[in-house]
Amino acid sequence: MNHPTDEKTSRLHATRHLLHPHRIRESVALAPQPGKRNSALAGLQVAITALIALPLIQLSPFSHLIGFASLGTLVALFGRFAPQARRGWIVFLCLVTQTLTVFTMSLVAWAGTPLELQLILLALLCGLLFHLVTIADFGPPGALIFIFAASVSMGSVDSFDQVLQRTAATGTAAALAWVICMLTEAFRHRNPEPAETNPPRRPTSHQMIAVSRIIAGAAIAAFTVYAIGAQHAGWAAMGAVAVLQGAHLHINMSRALQRTVGNLVGAVLVGLLLTAEPSVWTIIVLVALLSFGTEAIIGSNYGLGQILVTPMALLMMYLAVPDAAGADMVQERILDTLVGAFIGVILSVVFSTLDDRAYLARHHESRARQHHHL
Repeated sequence: MNHPTDEKTSRLHATRHLLHPHRIRESVALAPQPGKRNSALAGLQVAITALIALPLIQLSPFSHLIGFASLGTLVALFGRFAPQARRGWIVFLCLVTQTLTVFTMSLVAWAGTPLELQLILLALLCGLLFHLVTIADFGPPGALIFIFAASVSMGSVDSFDQVLQRTAATGTAAALAWVICMLTEAFRHRNPEPAETNPPRRPTSHQMIAVSRIIAGAAIAAFTVYAIGAQHAGWAAMGAVAVLQGAHLHINMSRALQRTVGNLVGAVLVGLLLTAEPSVWTIIVLVALLSFGTEAIIGSNYGLGQILVTPMALLMMYLAVPDAAGADMVQERILDTLVGAFIGVILSVVFSTLDDRAYLARHHESRARQHHHL
């Protein structure tokens, strides 16, 4: 492969490209949303699952598990662009992955594992889940759904029975999501996945570099916020992974900017909402609406989607761990996002390959020419 000159592919030059105002313009641009019908349907499938599963859980003797049931509903987001014959299989595999993730991290917590070791395991799990999603071709929204479930499951667990209850609640809701996906399959557009959402498979060496930087980024981000007293260090790990999982350096930077601004706005909105002390029923309806709204717009601009994702994630956290809700949770979400995004961008450059930096140089020159002709 022919690359630009050594100077243009240096890490210093890549950093200058990433800090160029072009990245801001790219971050605020609205793009045509490929597969909009399938994305909206995936959000609707999550919403329907939530409106069925969460009220039933709330009315049962296991209402304390409603937050983990909400995690199970999210598996309906996967496989939206897969061929008809593969959608059911992908959602089923995601059902298994989400359930095992909750079981594993809850089991680790029940075993009395120190939080520092839990954070190391979370970072390793981030790399493993990222690699699994990539090689199994689960598609959007990627590994973050599973990492979110892992972070919610951390902390302390009183008994092994609680581990099993969490796992059962997650798995039951996920199974319902699979059934709803199968019953509504006829409404999904059956064209193959658009090329832009299904990039060509990278060489194995590049995949291992990506996994390594995911693990490093998650660990550094988590331990950074943990060292300053944060209660939900897993969120910072998620922030780093969200940035690092981009296919190209300019996408990493755009994700960092979009996630930061989107999380800031979303966190303020949910903070205002929680001051009104909404009922569980109100939260269930909001989670369903936000699930649909997110998938309807996030393909056009990741930052806009984050404005809705953040309230949805924090409301699910509120359902799972009510004692963690409040102004402190909102402030920490903002802090964790900033730390995760910053570390993600730095490690994107540090771990970048020559091909990554060469692609960024070509992309930057192309954007400069386009701007010059405007």
